[in-house]
Amino acid sequence: MSRSSFSEPESPAASVEGLTRMTRTSSASSRTSLVESFRACVIAGAGLDKEYLRRRITIPDRLRAAIAEAIRSRDPGATAAAAAVEEVGAHGPCLGYDDVPEAPMLVFVNSRSGGRHGPVLKNRLQELMGEEQVFDLSMVKPSEFVQYGLACLEKLADLGDYCAKETREKLRIMVAGGDGTVGWVLGSLGELFVQNREPVPPVGIIPLGTGNDLSRSFGWGGSFPFAWKSAVKRSLNKAISGPICRLDSWHILVSMPEGEVIEMPHSLRYLGESTYIQDGNIEGEVPEKVSCFEGVFYNYFSIGMDAQVAYGFHHLRDERPYLAQGPITNKLIYTGYTCKQGWFFTPCMSDPSLRGLRNILRLSIKKVNCSEWEQILVPPSVRAIVALNLHSYGSGRNPWGILKPEYLEKRGFVEAQVDDGLLEIFGLKQGWHASLVMVELISAKHIAQAAAIRLEIRGGRWRDAYMQMDGEPWKQPMSTEYSSFVEIKRVPFQSLVINGE
Repeated sequence: MSRSSFSEPESPAASVEGLTRMTRTSSASSRTSLVESFRACVIAGAGLDKEYLRRRITIPDRLRAAIAEAIRSRDPGATAAAAAVEEVGAHGPCLGYDDVPEAPMLVFVNSRSGGRHGPVLKNRLQELMGEEQVFDLSMVKPSEFVQYGLACLEKLADLGDYCAKETREKLRIMVAGGDGTVGWVLGSLGELFVQNREPVPPVGIIPLGTGNDLSRSFGWGGSFPFAWKSAVKRSLNKAISGPICRLDSWHILVSMPEGEVIEMPHSLRYLGESTYIQDGNIEGEVPEKVSCFEGVFYNYFSIGMDAQVAYGFHHLRDERPYLAQGPITNKLIYTGYTCKQGWFFTPCMSDPSLRGLRNILRLSIKKVNCSEWEQILVPPSVRAIVALNLHSYGSGRNPWGILKPEYLEKRGFVEAQVDDGLLEIFGLKQGWHASLVMVELISAKHIAQAAAIRLEIRGGRWRDAYMQMDGEPWKQPMSTEYSSFVEIKRVPFQSLVINGE
């Protein structure tokens, strides 16, 4: 890999002028495609009666107020008790006088997703469902809802409130955002498994991100038209009775030498310092104390050039938000940034072997029903390694491909599924290879299928490695003295996703 692949990305300001020109030229085609999708959604959603839909999903007023107050006060017990007393006073000794809706529903909206169209969608949802059933993630985190709002419903149910009990059991959740936002909500709901607070509400998706691969994989589409209320109604209506599918989720643990600093995405959280526990053979030196970070992903983890491009794009979008006008514009900017980061044009170097990932990392895997780590050689030409859980990557592409039975048997692979407990590991070479993979003319470089993965990143001439999971990139510092480690294993429970097809 070129030196630029593991160093600071090109300054976003240097790319602004060219990217602005690309943004302007995309406006006409963007408007045309959106108008066509708007018309389709009008036809599909025109037959839905708003009042009928509202009755099917609207939570009774007193429960909505109790949930909102529990989150605000951060005291679900006191809020539930007050709500129960009020209900007894209003209706006598029998709690839960209200009718239970067919599919009580809550929506989380990421107001930063979808080219900043999130606030518009939030307003439309609030008009339809009420303000208390629509949460802006910039104001209410999903973990706060689980800890306080959902706990308030559970405490009311324990007090004998039939309506609260039925609402809790039937609850469905919609997430308006990109893959990272959906993963954030799924991860917070996953804590219910750990805390034995089942049932876990299933999740539907309103795609507002750039890639929306989770949304595509479960039938919710690759984009969402913001101009029509009928599209909102159609999505909510599909979430009422859509079948529930299971999805593997993957735990990632990053261990790095103590003292190194990392700018964490929200998908990672700091665990503190500990002693590294060696499992299997390692090649480099390990410090006595390591700093640990953990997270969960649902679609993919990657290291290398594709993560560096994503890192640069995210910083550019944060520094120049006026460029992020919508999914189509974002993709054009992303393409432009890809060309500037070294995928296609690698500077001449005295040692061409340093262009690949092979010189900085050691890949080991565990296969199904196997407790031993097996080292896998990284092809020397590979500049990005991706561990993929879904069939969709990079805005709907399938880089793993649909493999023939004889090829599967020859390589010892099985057909890829989202709930099979396996990750598909593939590599991308230079930009031309990645481009052909993205247009699905060829498959990616197949490396392995694994039930667990460990990457040992050896310090050396590179200062930083770029990583990402589910579209959330970060810059990982590398020590010249000690190795860092990334370990991936399947979470013991599966997430629940509503199929939108």
